[in-house]
Amino acid sequence: MRLSELKPGESAIIVKILGHGAFRKRVIEMGFVKGRKITSLMSAPLKDPVKYTLMGYEVSLRLSEANLVEIIPLADADKIDDISHLNVIDETDEFSKEYSGLRHTINVVLLGNPNCGKTSLFNIAAGTHEHVGNYSGVTVDAKKGKFEYGDYKFNIVDLPGTYSLSAYSPEELYVRRYLKEQIPDIIINVVDGSNLERNLYLTTELIDMDRSMVIALNMYDELNKSGTTLDYEMLGNMIGVPIVPTISTSGKGIEQLFEKVIEVYEGRNTTVRHIHVSLGSDIEQSVKVLKDEIKKDHQIEQQFSPRYLAIKLLEKDSEVDSLLRVSNEYNHLISLRDRELKRIELLRGEDVTSLIANQKYGFIAGALAETKTENENDVTRKTQMIDALVTNRLFGFPLFLLIMFVIFWATFEVGSYPMQWIESGVSYLASWVDNIMTPGPLKDLIKDGVIGGVGGVIVFLPNILILYFFISFMEDSGYMARAAFIMDKLMHRIGLHGKSFIPLVMGFGCNVPAIIATRSIESRSSRLITILINPFMSCSARLPIYVLLVSTFFREYAAIVFFAMYFLGIAIAVVTAKMLRRFHFKADETPFVMELPPYRLPSLNMSLSHTWGKGQQYLKKMGGIILFASIIVWALNYFPMHNEMAEHNVTRIEDEATINPQSDSYLEMMGKAINPVMEPLGFHWRASVAALAGLPAKEIVVSTMGVLYTDYSVDEVDNEANLSARITAPSPITGEPDFNHASALSFMVFILLYCPCIASITAIVKESESWKYGAFAVIYNTAVAWLAAFVVYQIASLF
Repeated sequence: MRLSELKPGESAIIVKILGHGAFRKRVIEMGFVKGRKITSLMSAPLKDPVKYTLMGYEVSLRLSEANLVEIIPLADADKIDDISHLNVIDETDEFSKEYSGLRHTINVVLLGNPNCGKTSLFNIAAGTHEHVGNYSGVTVDAKKGKFEYGDYKFNIVDLPGTYSLSAYSPEELYVRRYLKEQIPDIIINVVDGSNLERNLYLTTELIDMDRSMVIALNMYDELNKSGTTLDYEMLGNMIGVPIVPTISTSGKGIEQLFEKVIEVYEGRNTTVRHIHVSLGSDIEQSVKVLKDEIKKDHQIEQQFSPRYLAIKLLEKDSEVDSLLRVSNEYNHLISLRDRELKRIELLRGEDVTSLIANQKYGFIAGALAETKTENENDVTRKTQMIDALVTNRLFGFPLFLLIMFVIFWATFEVGSYPMQWIESGVSYLASWVDNIMTPGPLKDLIKDGVIGGVGGVIVFLPNILILYFFISFMEDSGYMARAAFIMDKLMHRIGLHGKSFIPLVMGFGCNVPAIIATRSIESRSSRLITILINPFMSCSARLPIYVLLVSTFFREYAAIVFFAMYFLGIAIAVVTAKMLRRFHFKADETPFVMELPPYRLPSLNMSLSHTWGKGQQYLKKMGGIILFASIIVWALNYFPMHNEMAEHNVTRIEDEATINPQSDSYLEMMGKAINPVMEPLGFHWRASVAALAGLPAKEIVVSTMGVLYTDYSVDEVDNEANLSARITAPSPITGEPDFNHASALSFMVFILLYCPCIASITAIVKESESWKYGAFAVIYNTAVAWLAAFVVYQIASLF
């Protein structure tokens, strides 16, 4: 809780001061220290500032300043019998002993370049299973965790990967605003030991900020394997920041890292000192002029150091410009800035941003020259050898297609064996329920609704796990970044660039995180196009439908049909992107800049952990939305219960084509009502209902079919037969099965392309910041799906 939230008349205990520099020093000198009791007296007529009483005297603080003081309400310190002595702080007194557990909480953020291992470190520290990928843009939002170490409680946040703290990309803006508003106690700057020069540029910006910091020298094993040696202790002393070697994939060095964090937090680390990264005499002169002016206004130096603000002001940073607008001296600051920029450009003949970057990289090169000894890098040599093949103009693209083909083949063929085992278990369970329960609605609900619906979907868990494992392996190995590089030229031709490729490939897993991952795309028009075409990527929720129908009708050509379905989604996405770029969005020339990390053999534990995390999400869906939807579908199909005599009086033709309230269930009436629209696609009313049920989540399509076809049997197909046998059984009314090769193909195409699930629509609206794009996805995708399915059905019917 912050002091600014304390109401008049209430008292609290000060836990820590979150402010910065001169502000922090000033309020500590005024008595704002840990353990002090403070009471809010009254607010000014305009609610700001607020008057408090502390140590027997009154003090006035602006709300913005009070927001930088962390407190705990006195009511939460009820373990203390006598609070009259709180104004006398002694580490040995009863208050300190009893209160230490409440105040020893350290707020930590992980900050570093994309692909430096932040999220792996976060997973180990916080015990979570966030997605880890060996390419930029995986972490697109802050992820929070909690854990205890020693006598301390840690709140840890994994911030998006960023190369700098400029105001260029969404990640950079998010990170800087987070640091401004939340003010963490310690920043853990995670740097990639195999790419120090680039990673330390961000470190120099954090040094400018003058924040409490510890460096995690991650991937230290790769640094050692390359034969390069680094005197990290000496480097830490040079830059005034303690450095701890870590290997986040195995957890080595993590305990030592948080020991160092505690030392820095408690002010016991002797390495910590504030240095200035020299920017050259000409620029330093301008920085000093602006810094001295900024210091005069205490309100604007609370979140960031005056030096950092001065440097960013020289760089014409838009975020710092808006931050400084609250100052009464804003116009004077801008005129000073413009004068200094003119002076520097006349002297140096180059823009200030380039000069500052060159000076910082010069500082990094000098520091590494004294602390690092290079050796022939085997990792780099191996990477170059592999890249010669996988990014080759002739072999790169065919190799990518071959890899995707193998993944789809393995997903179907390897997954078919455990799928059959689960299918047998579901059939046995249905038979067991049928034998032990007496006939009635409850038995029908459990057997047909729950087991038939949920069991019909859970059998595809192995296929989904295999697909996710392969995607995870490609991401972690570094190949996915190469795939984006290979696809860059093709992406340019459809009005995008290679960076859009990563979210599209992520869409093969789930469209929702893939849509969110588009935040890493700097260009708004490219980001919106990528969002709108992402639902055409065949997500894992559609996989059970493919597996069911492919194994039933196209077993001999399974891998080819699988590949064709995914390829069709990509082709429709390409055409859509081309149309959107031509008719709606203006031309976009955003350059393609993406890191190509060294190849790494992914940790089997990490890949399996990520795969199982997705499996858990799938199982949770089984017990949540799919179970609920299966019961609803069963009820609509079961009711109203009709007189058996009335059912026999209905002709067969009417039963299949016309709504008849005397014999039809609610679901059958719904299916027959919409079926005239779907009939040209080869759909029976049951197929139409299944497609309709898939609007909330695509997994529900198969569970709905499981319910609808549970009691759909003829002489040679009993109720315990698997779903494949039941959907190919001849109808007792028409003598024809509901599905054949043509209608099965049409059904898969329609499910691939039609309206995204509700979660995807929500993500589209949120990320595009407009409900119009969500409506466009619903209408356009469904129209395209109907047209494509119609064409496929008509052509397939000829054969």
